[in-house]
Amino acid sequence: MLTRRQLFQAAAASALGTAAHAQTVDLDRLLAIPGPGRVRVVLDTDTYNEIDDQYALAYCLLSPERMAVEAIYAAPFVNDRSASALEGMEKSYEEILRLLNFFSHVDPSIALRGSDRFFEQRDRPVESPAARDLIDRALQPGDEPLYVLTIGGPVNVSSAILLEPKIKEKIVVVWLGGTPAYWPFATEFNLRQDVIASQVLFDSGVPLVQIPTKNVAEHLRTTVPELDRHMRGRSRIGDYLYGQFLEYAAVRMNNRGQSKDFPWSKVIWDISAVAWLNNPEWVPSDIVPSPVLTDDMRWERATGRHKIRVANNVDRDAVFNDLFPRLAGLQG
Repeated sequence: MLTRRQLFQAAAASALGTAAHAQTVDLDRLLAIPGPGRVRVVLDTDTYNEIDDQYALAYCLLSPERMAVEAIYAAPFVNDRSASALEGMEKSYEEILRLLNFFSHVDPSIALRGSDRFFEQRDRPVESPAARDLIDRALQPGDEPLYVLTIGGPVNVSSAILLEPKIKEKIVVVWLGGTPAYWPFATEFNLRQDVIASQVLFDSGVPLVQIPTKNVAEHLRTTVPELDRHMRGRSRIGDYLYGQFLEYAAVRMNNRGQSKDFPWSKVIWDISAVAWLNNPEWVPSDIVPSPVLTDDMRWERATGRHKIRVANNVDRDAVFNDLFPRLAGLQG
């Protein structure tokens, strides 16, 4: 039996979904597995949050045969590396620029600041250069969708959707976040950064590919010895990322009282979104009804919901086997 609060939340989600479906969005076409060839991409990333966004950004830029990366948006975050959304976004923006120094062929002007705060109410999207740029790019002429790889809290993309709902006809959001709908709770880092923005993703009817963290992206673990073998001394960007990994490992193991001989591993979560677009067979997925995300970060089922695509696994070895040679091949 649903509580009154849960019924209210379901009704609110249904109302937003009804409004979404008043606008024609060809979900069958936009949620189809993308065919071969190059696709338009923007990357939305809380880059300074930890050390995995950096791998995802490099992976995007090192996949030119598949991705035409048009813009990179800095997303806000709050954790032990940032005391506020604004600080997190600014630190992410600065980290994006640092990474772009390794890519001499990339114009640093593709980096744009995102939201300086999180949603306070669902009907109050957050204005930002990133949100406006996404709207402008999405509404450019042409039938091919713009893939929005979102690997942080989704405030930038959800704000753009609410500011200009027409973009739902032209974009596909690939979001790393949340748990599978069968899990007893929905919460994880990206989702809880901005619950309202996450609710917009699931309720608005935007073409959405969700890559859950639990039982999916968490398979993408690597270790210091593996990175030493495949990245150290191979390229400048490889050495930079390897150095970050070593620093992160040292801090985490020290905090846990573990010796350097402890068999420690780290999930490189964010490369999952890039891997899905590079080769969807590495990140298999299903078409399912969109769940309802409640205010207390659980999943509910409701009738009449639109479809989304949800990843159910990751071929960890295939993804790293693709990533490592790309990182090693970037010279200069």
